[in-house]
Amino acid sequence: MSKIILKDIDTRAPKEFDKKETKEKLEKILVELDALQNLLYAESRHSLLIVIQGMDASGKDGAVRNVFGKLNPQGVLVTSFKEPTKDELAHDFLWRIHLHAPAKGYIQIFNRSHYEDILITRVHKWCDDKTAAKRMKAINDFESLLHEHNNTEILKFYLHISPEEQKSRLEERINDRTKQWKYNENDFAEAKLWDEYMKMYEDCFEHCNDIPWTIVPTDQNWYKEYVIAAAVKETLQKLNMKFPGIKK
Repeated sequence: MSKIILKDIDTRAPKEFDKKETKEKLEKILVELDALQNLLYAESRHSLLIVIQGMDASGKDGAVRNVFGKLNPQGVLVTSFKEPTKDELAHDFLWRIHLHAPAKGYIQIFNRSHYEDILITRVHKWCDDKTAAKRMKAINDFESLLHEHNNTEILKFYLHISPEEQKSRLEERINDRTKQWKYNENDFAEAKLWDEYMKMYEDCFEHCNDIPWTIVPTDQNWYKEYVIAAAVKETLQKLNMKFPGIKK
């Protein structure tokens, strides 16, 4: 990957994309995804890991709900990695991640992921640069392990939101009763560290890119969901999967 500079990438959909037409395309893709996920589960030769990263209020939960919500829940798993527990901290940083790596036939979604261990930890100086470099190498090796030894396809999405849109969405969590349950006063404190987060994300993109990142403009949710769904569809189609037939 060429070096990614986030401030040079638009957070809105390209002008040639019409909202109504794109949403219609998305609905057709979701129908195809349902069939592809069923085929993935039936063949049970491959798995798919989807990593979703982004700043607070970038729409990670919405992406999971609106892109994958119509698929068979028997074959789709979602894991969100919060602050490590005491037991998790007693192991290497990837131990808790590997426990949730997808089995063959499954789609596993990480709503936040192993990348938190080189992002928020560096922003808050809990992890120094030397340790971060070792962790980035370990992450590349880990993702290679999944791909080479378990036929796991990996898609990594960074939801690219503007500071202005983030501020609007965080304020909405205060004023909209249906979204107040999402409110966390610490989100506003984290938003003040925006520049440092961008620096750490760009370093992550540069050094953890054996499997490339997709930067998804996220100020408009309809475009974000289209980009993710289209990428998942393309990845599954390339597997050339077939139904196994009657088991003997």
